[in-house]
Amino acid sequence: MPPRLAELSFASTAEQATEGVDLTGTTWVITGINSGLGKETTRVMSLRGARIIGLARTLEKASSALADLKIDGFPVACDLADLTTVHAAVDTILALDTPIHGVLANAGVMAIQNLEQVHGYERQFFTNHVGHHALIAGLLPALSDRARVVMTSSGAHTMAAPEGIEFDNLSGERDYHPWRMYGQSKLANILFARSLAKRFEGTKKTANALHPGVIQTNLGRHVPNAEAMYAKMKKIEKTIAQGAATQCTVATHPELAKVSGQYFSDCRPKGPSKIARDDALAAQLWARTESIIQELKR
Repeated sequence: MPPRLAELSFASTAEQATEGVDLTGTTWVITGINSGLGKETTRVMSLRGARIIGLARTLEKASSALADLKIDGFPVACDLADLTTVHAAVDTILALDTPIHGVLANAGVMAIQNLEQVHGYERQFFTNHVGHHALIAGLLPALSDRARVVMTSSGAHTMAAPEGIEFDNLSGERDYHPWRMYGQSKLANILFARSLAKRFEGTKKTANALHPGVIQTNLGRHVPNAEAMYAKMKKIEKTIAQGAATQCTVATHPELAKVSGQYFSDCRPKGPSKIARDDALAAQLWARTESIIQELKR
């Protein structure tokens, strides 16, 4: 049996959090498997018996990660900043005609220092949120009866603007700030999970979001003098093995089978910011994102 949820903590690793979990016969979609938390999550989920459909920006990166981990998974190219590849990834996965028992939305970019845009939208918002929304919405028909959708957000969601989502500035052209825009994208991950949880009501499917912790990974590649930033946070820094623990817990722990629309940190439920609990804002974001996706399909 897995450890009780109350026994898990800041220091727990993904292996410790999933000890005793048997995922044999289940299939999981994981984004960003080629490095950091995504790669460790892929390793541990596979260790517990899961079949992995592993996504990375290119097929080569996805294939290389699975080979490096010695996992006989299914690699798929999916650049979240390019909806053409997202839709192609959805088609590829649906063509497998197999139930998906969960999605771990792990990939992302952080603190891009100068404004970059994708189809006229700020890159962090588009990659971290719009791309994942399009991917998961596309996969909904394939989700199993008890599927779990797990969104890797961040405590940095509190860095978003006071209104939460800057609907009149999704281009990022007005007063661009790398951390505020990153915070907005991570807030969007939480709001997406809340909206999806509402859509799952009446079923046994769940959707939750989480803060993995402060971990030195490739995610910090855009941060100037990242070593100094991490040095300031040394006391709260986690290893990659510890950083992957919360998402693996939310994805697999038996005690969380009926928990949906929540936010987690250190393997336990935690209240996010007030704006992250705004269901009206979540609904507005869902509608706007669907509009963006449809607009770019034309």
